Amino acid sequence: MMRIGIISDTHRFTKAIDHAIPYLQDCDLIVHAGDNIDDADYIEAVTDIPVVAVKGNCDFYSDPGKDEEAFMAEDKRVFVCHGHNYGIKYSMSDLLNKALNSNIDIVIFGHSHIPFYQEIRGVIFINPGSVSLPRGGSSKGLGILDIENGEITYKRIEI
Repeated sequence: MMRIGIISDTHRFTKAIDHAIPYLQDCDLIVHAGDNIDDADYIEAVTDIPVVAVKGNCDFYSDPGKDEEAFMAEDKRVFVCHGHNYGIKYSMSDLLNKALNSNIDIVIFGHSHIPFYQEIRGVIFINPGSVSLPRGGSSKGLGILDIENGEITYKRIEI
């Protein structure tokens, strides 16, 4: 089994990250889906868990980083991005096309600060929302993704 903690849109609010850390302690990997990529270094330092992180639209003063990242988790191909590069504010179609054309099983994205979980044409899309600045009436939160024997389980944790 592989357990992935998912966090996004932290925006340098270290206290909010500190509230999330206890929920991430038993993860094998943590994904940070942008805004602020520098927070990934903090998360990795306080948890000693590897972090995959991508830049968001507010990361113009941050250390250089990748705009997107793909990796294997068990037998699933996971793609991470900050949704602004794919116009998620208006439509999921560009991100869906990217996933379908790249044989992606799971897409993790940030940007909207609004939690999202949906399977579209066989691709699972996950946005954990924000731990610091939730929008759309949502609460602060993060996600936990478990992959075991080809089965995917996701839960959002409100903090």
